Formats: sequence, structure tokens, C-alpha cells
Amino acid sequence: MAKELKPTEEQLAYAVWLDLGMKIGLILLIITFGLYVFEILPPFIPISQLPKVWGLNVHQYLQVTGIQPGWSWLKYLDRGDFLNFLPLAMLAGLTIICFIRILPLYLKKKDYLYGALTILQILVLLLAASGLLRVGGH
Repeated sequence: MAKELKPTEEQLAYAVWLDLGMKIGLILLIITFGLYVFEILPPFIPISQLPKVWGLNVHQYLQVTGIQPGWSWLKYLDRGDFLNFLPLAMLAGLTIICFIRILPLYLKKKDYLYGALTILQILVLLLAASGLLRVGGH
């Protein structure tokens, strides 16, 4: 008979926060999409103009629209099309939030190796999200 595997406290905490964050993110995506599609908030690029920019590569799109790459979208959160980025960024950062949640659990158990690995993962993800690393064509 196979031994039944049970999730650890850390796995359960991570899963609970991931599940909650995913549900919040999905609700926010639906709300922000509604604000955009029903033009409750004016878009930066009018919906009628989208077909003109859809076929452009990223460099051309940024040049034509005057949008700066990276985190510059934050200054356009009053626009319906950019507000959609907020829940996407939240969902992308959810792993960091979950790691921050389980870090105290490792430290409380004096599991310093996993604690250190969790800190390193948080730092690497924050560095990647910061935009300080310039890789690729953007």
C-alpha cells in the first residue's frame, strides 16, 4: 500500500493565497475589461483606431502611439485600455506575494535553507519585474 502524501503547511498556505489571488485577479480583469469595452473610462487608443495599430510590431506600435516601454503604463491608469494592465500585473506578481506569505513559515520552523531560497526567488522575481534588466527587443 502506497503511503499517502499530505501537503505541507507551506504548500497549503501558498495554494490558498494563489487561489485567492487568482480569483481576485479574474474579477478585476472582468471589471476593468467592462470599464474599457463600455468606454466608462476613455481609452488611450480609441477602439476605432485599434485595427490600424494591431499589425504593428512592438517598436512601431510604441513609436506610433507615443507610449514608452516598461512601467510607463502606470501613468495612464485613468484610461480604460491601460487600466486592464493592473490586474495583469497583479496576477504576474502573485508568485512573489505567495513566496512572501510562506517565508515566515520557513523561518518559524528554522528551515533556513528554504527560507534563503525563498528570499532569493523573491529578489530574482522583483529584479526581473523592475525593468532594470534589459533583454530582448524592447
